[in-house]
Amino acid sequence: MFWNGKKRNHTQKADRSLSPKDGNGQDCRDGSGSGQATLPPKEAMPRHIAFIMDGNGRWAKKRGLPREYGHKEGAAVIRRLTEYCGSIGINTVTVYAFSTENWKRPEREISAIMKLLRDYLNDALREMEKNRIRFCFLGDRSRFDGETRRLMQEAEERSVGYTLRLNLAINYGGRDEIVHAVNACLREGITEISEDDISRHLYTKDSPEPDLIVRTGGEQRLSNFLLWQSEYAELYFSPILWPDFSERDVDAAVADFCRRNRRYGAVDVQDGAKADS
Repeated sequence: MFWNGKKRNHTQKADRSLSPKDGNGQDCRDGSGSGQATLPPKEAMPRHIAFIMDGNGRWAKKRGLPREYGHKEGAAVIRRLTEYCGSIGINTVTVYAFSTENWKRPEREISAIMKLLRDYLNDALREMEKNRIRFCFLGDRSRFDGETRRLMQEAEERSVGYTLRLNLAINYGGRDEIVHAVNACLREGITEISEDDISRHLYTKDSPEPDLIVRTGGEQRLSNFLLWQSEYAELYFSPILWPDFSERDVDAAVADFCRRNRRYGAVDVQDGAKADS
């Protein structure tokens, strides 16, 4: 789920012949034949896009590879798409890298993911000036070893001045985050907790709320991700497995977002006029 700092070579190791297909072997992109989407002006773009990166294990299984290899391939996508989002004017990207529920997975898979995390942190620190990405880690860090926590803290501190922000949700759960925020309020002696009190104690307190949440892999649920912050987020579900999710798929998600009418509980002026007539 984490990149290793190197550009992926599409000709090595993995058979990528299934890249543009869904689980049924059908082309699951935009259907126009071009695979392209026209991006809106920057002022209409989402400020914050969040990804539920689903499908790494299935991607590997389709190729007869261990699930761990799917996580490695999926990790390369994080870097590429974070950089791409920055290039089109989206300056906050959040990825659901490892949930509080993911500890239930096989020990071998967890060990491989933890190794990817350590490799990622070391490579991110080496290439900090080149990539110019601000790293922020969402979730409970207490379950990680001291060296991993130290690397996470160093990555955050050294990148604090960069504009393009990558939130990595690691050992993260939406319910757990809300409980953490409420307990932090209680420790401060707050007896009547408001929405603002909770918001300023969330892991994402320094980020804008997500405008668009994209889930890959065909499932259509939030899976305990950004439950508080997603109140008015637009949801976009794609059948494409995460290791195959590309820049043009981001374009399609953003174009779909911009076609929606975000009313935030209100009504359109035209709709209101019709109702009053």
